[in-house]
Amino acid sequence: MRAQNGAQSFAHRCRVYYEDTDAGGIVYYVNYLKFMERARTERLRELGFAQSAMAGIENLLFVVHSSEARYHKPARLDDELLISAEVIELNRASLRFQQQVRRAADDVLLCEGQFLVACVRADSLKPRAIPEALRTAFAGQGGAGTHSEQEIQRGS
Repeated sequence: MRAQNGAQSFAHRCRVYYEDTDAGGIVYYVNYLKFMERARTERLRELGFAQSAMAGIENLLFVVHSSEARYHKPARLDDELLISAEVIELNRASLRFQQQVRRAADDVLLCEGQFLVACVRADSLKPRAIPEALRTAFAGQGGAGTHSEQEIQRGS
């Protein structure tokens, strides 16, 4: 199932700290993956799904199955970044995210990537279906909003 691209866009803001950079003051390449992970987590939170609650209530975890990244320009110490996290493919037990890291000051594309994220059972790490409430939120059919623990448990 292809995810619907609504007018609603999402971007997580973060700042580049000294710990994110190499000796030349440029963001170390692997840290872009960390920034994108945080953006995916915040995207879920914006939709009303905290990963900690999903692990405990729904016995659900998301794990990265595969990733691809392309680096265009460097980010530097103190840059403010905007990291998008858009679901471009929604399958029974996985999501594919398209992500971009842009410098907030001038909107320059620094890095972009795609991530296939699998939904697994927290206790066994075996694949499981994405709950309907989450599928609906990502498909844009029920919109963003906070889902109660009962809705998450029901998968509605």
